[in-house]
Amino acid sequence: MDRRIQSCNTVNIRKCAIIGCGNVGATTAYTLMQTGWFSEMVLIDINLKKAEGEAADLAHGLPFHAPMDIYAGDYADLVDCGLIIITAGANQKPGETRMDLVRTNARIFRSIVSNITIYNQNAILLVVTNPVDVLSYVTWKISGFPSSRVIGSGTVLDTARLKQLLGSHLGVDSRNVHSFIIGEHGDSELPVWSSANVSGVDLNHYCESCGRGYDKRTLDSLFRDVRDSAYKIIEAKGATYYAIAESVKRIVAAILRDENTILPVSALVDGHYGLDGVYMSLPCIVSRSGVKQVLEIPLDHEEENKLRHAAKTLQNAVRELDMEITVK
Repeated sequence: MDRRIQSCNTVNIRKCAIIGCGNVGATTAYTLMQTGWFSEMVLIDINLKKAEGEAADLAHGLPFHAPMDIYAGDYADLVDCGLIIITAGANQKPGETRMDLVRTNARIFRSIVSNITIYNQNAILLVVTNPVDVLSYVTWKISGFPSSRVIGSGTVLDTARLKQLLGSHLGVDSRNVHSFIIGEHGDSELPVWSSANVSGVDLNHYCESCGRGYDKRTLDSLFRDVRDSAYKIIEAKGATYYAIAESVKRIVAAILRDENTILPVSALVDGHYGLDGVYMSLPCIVSRSGVKQVLEIPLDHEEENKLRHAAKTLQNAVRELDMEITVK
């Protein structure tokens, strides 16, 4: 049966595509293969041989997992995909910020997203490539999709890093630590310390009860470790991919299971905190329909100011690109 049908008004939620078979794309494919959630996965890359090699390697592991059709394809194979994950783009080099990548990857995305929309206008698009907030905006503008169906991986990974480091500092299971990193997935991101807690116990009180430091210097040091962790990993091994693949898996679970769970993904901000017209990472209710609601969680005065600074950073980047983006 020919998969390459030109028109399709419905999508198959058990079929996904990953565009970009580099470290992040391949690791994401491997992570999702093990879940058994999908019956079909198509891998697309500008280097077809790379996509074919990754698909074959993954397929050879299927006897240890649920049956699944994994293959290398092209954009025509997206026709009935329910979920399209975009990981393609230039890699972040040692010493380079995520925002340094913006023009290069925006040009790449113009081609990718235009090709997607030829064959599919009904999927959820999940953007992972950096700078993810700006590229989520670019994807939304070029695709013409409702903003609810264009989602960036946002600060889901940054929040996980904060929970892990804070849990280690406190000597407690990181799954019991509750706090968010919000704003830009990048240098202007910020931690929400004002509502941080350990299983409902205010972070300040918890630190006092277990004799752990809660002073500003300690918190600033923890946050810097979160913010700079990707740079350190890139310097050490060239790229980050395991933890981001797990982050993507968590977002995908929320979509496929219609969980209505709250995750700090990158979404269109429309009036929240007095901001609008920009994609940035805030806690959102994520369900089968995509981003169901962007939440305006309480912030203290300092956190609000930092969030506005992050928004300005992203708005400036978007403003520079707007003349290059063709709106569908």
